[in-house]
Amino acid sequence: MTLRELTDEFLLYLSAVRGLSENTVKSYGNDLAQLQEFLTAELEVKTITRENLMLCIGRLSAENKSAATVNRFIAAVRTLFAYAKKLNYIEKNPSLEMKTVKIPKRIPNFMTLAEVGEICDEPVKEELLWKSRDHALFLMLYSSGCRASEIVNLKLCDFMDNGRSAIVTGKGNKQRKVFFEEEARCALAEYLKDRKKLLIENKIEPQPAELFINLKGGPLTTGGLRYILNRYSGVEGTNRHVNPHAFRHTFATNMLANGADVRIVQEMLGHSSISTTQRYTHITTEKLIDIYNKAHPHS
Repeated sequence: MTLRELTDEFLLYLSAVRGLSENTVKSYGNDLAQLQEFLTAELEVKTITRENLMLCIGRLSAENKSAATVNRFIAAVRTLFAYAKKLNYIEKNPSLEMKTVKIPKRIPNFMTLAEVGEICDEPVKEELLWKSRDHALFLMLYSSGCRASEIVNLKLCDFMDNGRSAIVTGKGNKQRKVFFEEEARCALAEYLKDRKKLLIENKIEPQPAELFINLKGGPLTTGGLRYILNRYSGVEGTNRHVNPHAFRHTFATNMLANGADVRIVQEMLGHSSISTTQRYTHITTEKLIDIYNKAHPHS
């Protein structure tokens, strides 16, 4: 079996059997395409050695790839060869001795309350695209702590308690309950009126199941969300670039800063490991130190 054949079969397995998301499968595909480029796609899998794989890591390092990129590549290669070993395509797994690179701890980016308010109000001030949709979109991202993929995949039927909460599907197809505060619910109500009007005017039937749609009536994508946010946080708007994940980081930071238990925040974010959530406690500590240094008379 060639490396190309193994990769194609493995990606199909991830999608059809494991049920991984399209983005996850695509990420594996990108890393394994790079492996094929380094080693040649028609190379027989059983001839690949540990030394071959270490040379691939050397190539990535020579290209100044980040530690996170290198580790993602290693994880994809390990999973591929574990699959090959399980199905007896190879006798020995050459990837077992691949060592990951240490990643320096980084505090996630987040916005101040003033910055959150500014970007959430920007669609009302500068109607660049679709005022009611974009206003509701930003408020709901901040209110719920949802990932970008979770908010764009949110369906009308997912809501409960008169819009106060909804069930979202996160990583690994895990479902959890998220909540929306009153300002977000009011913005959503305004958007739903405009949404209905647009669909009627464009004679779109049946209505798309997804809550957020584009101006043509189709479901909004994560790429579409990034485009919308880039417009409002670019030179036409606040001129301070914001990515969708910043809302999630800010949600977590503010929850912890205001006394929420870290395990509750872990549940709200859908983190499988509490260590991921605990990164945000570092932010609150940094924030307290900054406030102290600015406010203390002898600082």
